[in-house]
Amino acid sequence: MANAKILAQKEQAVAEVTEKFKASASTIIADYRGLNVAQVTQLRKTLREAGIEFVVLKNSLARRASANADLSALDEYLTGPTAIAFSNDDLVAPAKILTEFAKKNDQLSVKGGVVEGRVVGYDQIKALAELPSRDGLLSMLLSVLQAPVRNFALAVKAVAEKKEAEGQA
Repeated sequence: MANAKILAQKEQAVAEVTEKFKASASTIIADYRGLNVAQVTQLRKTLREAGIEFVVLKNSLARRASANADLSALDEYLTGPTAIAFSNDDLVAPAKILTEFAKKNDQLSVKGGVVEGRVVGYDQIKALAELPSRDGLLSMLLSVLQAPVRNFALAVKAVAEKKEAEGQA
């Protein structure tokens, strides 16, 4: 019979992971089998710098947590050694970091995840990773918003220069 203290600890862990699933804007599930300690440490460091939490969980606990968060469709990805990256703020960053890391380290494979409450597979994660970062998108938006003002200013300047040239002639 399982010890009551151990059961309480497991219930607490499931509750914490359930909250992470619910609060996360983007959750990526990966198989880290074959990575050495230095590689995992580097990956954790990169993810931490981006504000992403990276945890290794037993699949049974992850399945219970995903069921509690109404994400039972995740069960198909919760096989083998499982690591989960949770990002509460940036939707693209975990997908981008993990897929880039997987390109350089064949041992890491992205399985699937949850994006804005929807369970998605590897193809959707890969497509998400190919999007520009949040800062890149904001800079593109700013550029688009500035273009009409810049063009108007150039047109006004050209008209002023033309009138000035006509006045001097």
